[in-house]
Amino acid sequence: MSELYSKTETIKLRKRYIGPSCKVFFANDPIKIVRAQGQYMFDENGKQYLDCINNVAHVGHSHPEVIKAAVKQMELLNTNSRFLHDNIVEYAKRLSNTLPEKLSVCYFTNSGSEANDLALRLARQYRDHQDVITLDHAYHGHLSSLIEISPYKLRKGKDVKKEFVHVAPTPDIYRGKYREDHPDPAGAYADEVKKIVEEAQKCGRKIAAFIAESMQSCGGQVIPPAGYFQKVAQYIHKVGGVVIADEVQVGFGRIGKHFWSFQMYGEDFVPDIVTMGKPMGNGFPISCVVTTQEIAEAFSASGMEYFNTYGGNPVSCAVGLAVLDVIEKEDLQGNATRVGNYLIELLNKQKAKHSLIGDVRGIGFFIGIDLVKNQQKRTPATAEAQHIIYKMKEQGILLSADGPHRNVLKLKPPMCFTKDNAKFMVEQLDKILTVLEETTGTRTERLNEASSDSGNDSASQPENTNKKRNGYYAEHTVTGKRIKT
Repeated sequence: MSELYSKTETIKLRKRYIGPSCKVFFANDPIKIVRAQGQYMFDENGKQYLDCINNVAHVGHSHPEVIKAAVKQMELLNTNSRFLHDNIVEYAKRLSNTLPEKLSVCYFTNSGSEANDLALRLARQYRDHQDVITLDHAYHGHLSSLIEISPYKLRKGKDVKKEFVHVAPTPDIYRGKYREDHPDPAGAYADEVKKIVEEAQKCGRKIAAFIAESMQSCGGQVIPPAGYFQKVAQYIHKVGGVVIADEVQVGFGRIGKHFWSFQMYGEDFVPDIVTMGKPMGNGFPISCVVTTQEIAEAFSASGMEYFNTYGGNPVSCAVGLAVLDVIEKEDLQGNATRVGNYLIELLNKQKAKHSLIGDVRGIGFFIGIDLVKNQQKRTPATAEAQHIIYKMKEQGILLSADGPHRNVLKLKPPMCFTKDNAKFMVEQLDKILTVLEETTGTRTERLNEASSDSGNDSASQPENTNKKRNGYYAEHTVTGKRIKT
């Protein structure tokens, strides 16, 4: 594979010409990827890596059908989206057919951030309300309007929360305010939103929207308890607000059982706006906001024309259509269910074996492994998580760690991930955990040195990990009230 520069030169040039806040995975020892195919990526030396985290290459890296569709359309035409073209209306029709009936109006954009920004505009115009309720540790995009409602990105002691932003507790029954032993965690977490609504009203403020990922990704692969979203929607609708489901990371069949993650909470929960991105184009820039006719008409009534020069252009829509075709033809939803269930089964066996694993949660190809230093206290094993992702990289497996404490191993692989891939990944994880749990505090001090990079797009904040050997801690079995999968 030909390269313009050696890896060393590439790093030097990146430091010279790319903004220093633009981080890379594995910053202590970055990988230079030169090609990829399916669920595999390859560096400049030809080393193969099993990609367990790339939810952008949804149907697999360099999928021939997606490439073929892009090239074919690009040879014919790609132009401003304000010209008539069949691709945009065909794609909008296909997307609408995957959603509940009331979600039928599409606005095409180029990224998940653009989609979420537009969703906020729609919500605020609908009733001329301003305030937004978001979840703690949430991340919704890199635009200024979204950083304001993304506690995941707020700098402690430096960023002041805007008065129109309200933060509700993450509905996390493993590590949150209300846990699996609570008689009604869904109701308790929803009541926290109700309190926010009531307090806002007392101050004369009006709620425009409640926004949440259907499953919280950056917050630590959190799946809200059954019934939560239904109750929240009731409280939001009562005061004239709308519910925005952010499916940018978790849509397009990733959970297997349903095409959209919000659908797993039941047919009686339908958001008013759905945003989507990342997997839509399998790496090609395309995203979308889908809403109701009523909200779309209110947006139009503002008198301000909306257009997006490249949103929904002929090539991006051709790619989007190809992705939908591949998901269906290759039964990738079925694969996510079959392989996802198998992977969770393997990981639960590891949980029974390794005291470092406090919780395994997920559905389909959206899985989190919550690492702890003490199972009873659920103390986050931050440094250990960073150590593990680097050790897994050495074995040719790409993982990342996230969550408020950077202690949750994230699994969001391409949808072509196989049972053999799952078996290989878990076998290597087992070996690393075994060694780690036999290690003394001396090794833990060395882990701290390596934990300044979490393999994510923001700096990790490792905590002091001097501790007893994890194997000495008592086993604690967690039985959460979660969505049946």
